[in-house]
Parts: sequence; structure tokens; C-alpha cells
Amino acid sequence: MTCHNFRIDCKRKGRDRKGNQRYQCRQCSKTFLEPREDHLDGMYLPMEKAELVLRLLLEGNSVSSVERITEVHHGTILKLLVLAGEKAERIIATKIRNVEVRDVEVRDVECDEVRGFIGKKQKHVRPEDDQNLGDCYVHVAIERHSKLVLNIAMGKRDQVTTDALIEGVRHATRGSFQITTDGHAAYRSAITTTLHDRCDFAQLIKVYRAPQEDEKRYSPAEVASVEVVPVMGQPDPERICTSIVERSNLSLRMGIRRFTRLTNAFSKKWENHWVATVLWYAYYNFCRVHKSLRVTPAMESGIADHQWSVRELLEAS
Repeated sequence: MTCHNFRIDCKRKGRDRKGNQRYQCRQCSKTFLEPREDHLDGMYLPMEKAELVLRLLLEGNSVSSVERITEVHHGTILKLLVLAGEKAERIIATKIRNVEVRDVEVRDVECDEVRGFIGKKQKHVRPEDDQNLGDCYVHVAIERHSKLVLNIAMGKRDQVTTDALIEGVRHATRGSFQITTDGHAAYRSAITTTLHDRCDFAQLIKVYRAPQEDEKRYSPAEVASVEVVPVMGQPDPERICTSIVERSNLSLRMGIRRFTRLTNAFSKKWENHWVATVLWYAYYNFCRVHKSLRVTPAMESGIADHQWSVRELLEAS
């Protein structure tokens, strides 16, 4: 370390409160810190600790439990989460474009919604409250063979959020395919308007029995019947299925503590809910090896040539 004024070597002079080495000029007595690489937009957190924090969050730990394990302040954890989520959003937007699945003659896309809530349950939301509070649905579109999540959209379970999801699917895919959704009525308008020239479309509608005493709170109701409804084109009945996207919904609930039912780890802000969700789906696509594929969905789709690490997500521009 050399002095900026006299260009002479400095001597060591203890460490600062963050443990960084300090130096003092022998001539002018000014003190300096050793230079360090800035990967985290000015945060003091070392890259190794930041990677550990994100891995814990992506494996189903709450912010409070991560704070206890790593001894990193919860404000720093949330700031890191926002930073990583914004980078993950850019990765999904730039990498997942015009996807063509390899070694598969036909492509199937499945769509579904995952229910969560922000701040409070919907029945407790008052007219004067922020309308982002209450029920919040993550709409997901996944390619069946590669398990690649093509697009996500977050909002209410309405036409606006559904249109955003399907518009993203159009930009993310190339060529024709078959698409299957649940019975949500908004899909009919969105898909017939946006993908009318590129896909065959069917809905798989499940009819549930009335729940018993505690069944509604602690377990899903029993499926009474399943109805297949072709909507557009000539969908193959053998390929009308939503099991892959429903299984990915389970992975989401297991991987993000904010989606776990009957806990106090729910999101308090819409912004944090969004960045946590998009970060997890980027991790799912690029970092997490799918057991049946033995590679990541991005590798199976041909948009990545290796398994990404969490650090690569953090360091991506």
C-alpha cells in the first residue's frame, strides 16, 4: 500500500471495525484502507458470506433464521436479497428468449398459479390499505420436457397478470407447441389473443369435493373429477397435463419460506416478495440440478453449458 500524496510505502496500523487492514503513511501520517473489489454495490459483506446467505434463503430458511446462523443483520440480508433478485430478473429476461428444446419433437407448456399473501390475509384488507396487500398469486409457465420455467408474473389472480404471463411466454419460446392450463377463465382470452398462431390449447379442470372439518386448513380437498376441455387448435389428449408445473409449485413452497403455509414468515412488502420469487426461479433454472434430468433445466434447454453457482448469479451483470 502506497501513500497517494508522497508515493511511499505505508506501514500497517491495525484494522477497522469490519476487520479490513489499515495503513498509515510514514511521511504525512494519513491512514488508508487496502483496496477491495466491489461486487455488491458498496456493501461490506464478503462475497463468501453473501453466497452463504443466499444459499440458506434458497433452501427454505427464513430471514430471521439466516440472521441467527450467519450473524448478518436482517437489514443487510434484505438488501442483498433485493440486489440478487434484480440481477436474477435481468438474467431471466435476457437468457430465456426464443427457447428451442433439444432432442424433442414436440413441446408442451404448462401454466398454473401459486397462491400466497403479503402483509395480511385478503379478508383483513381494508379499502384504505395498500392494495398490494392480501392475496398474491405467482403465475408460472414451464416447459414440460426440459423443466425450464419460461416466465413468471405476480399479482392478483386476474386478467392483467395472466396477460403478462402469456406475453412473456410468447417472447420466451420459438415455434409451435401445445399449452395446458387449469380452469382459470383468464387463460382463454390471453392465449387465444396472444398465441393463436402458435399453439394448441386445452384446459384441465379439476372439480373438488367439499372439504371436511380441518381439511381446508391443513390439507387440500379431494379431487372429485377431472374434465379435459380443448379450447383452440387440435391438442393431443395424451399430452394434456399440469403435473410438472404443479410439482414445481411444491418445490417453490419448499424452497422459499415465505410460501410455507401456517407460518409467520410471510412477506411484508410486495417488492421483497417479488425479488425472492424471481431469485428462486433463476436458481431453479440455472443452479439446481433436476433429479430426473441430472442437469439443470437451462442446460437441458441448451441455454447454459454448465451448472451455475449462486456466486455466478450474484456476479452477473
